[in-house]
Amino acid sequence: MEEYEGIAILTTNARSNMDEAFERRLRFIIEFQLPDSNYRYLIWQKIFPKNAPCNPDLDFEFLAQNFEITGANIRNIALSAAFLAADDGGVIEMVHLIRAIRREYQKMGQILRDKDLGDYLGLR
Repeated sequence: MEEYEGIAILTTNARSNMDEAFERRLRFIIEFQLPDSNYRYLIWQKIFPKNAPCNPDLDFEFLAQNFEITGANIRNIALSAAFLAADDGGVIEMVHLIRAIRREYQKMGQILRDKDLGDYLGLR
């Protein structure tokens, strides 16, 4: 690393696993916090392409307020929900988003509590 003359951008979501000797060789370290609910809401609003078959009643405000996740998690959930909807006939509904959130939480090794699902608890 000391001999490389170019610019390298390294990313991780597990900084605590980085070796201190490795970190000392980095000139700049920038930490990005989780997006707050306002930013998550904006991400949810823009995550699906305009021509995606989304139910207009998708509750992005609920999703933004109740799930403290990254933009990458939101992207994964949206993609998974789109696949689930395609398998069900095409229109992306809240049931698909809730199922996709459950899967994403499992992948992250986190527990999705029933109380986090609010009025959407019954969607499976």
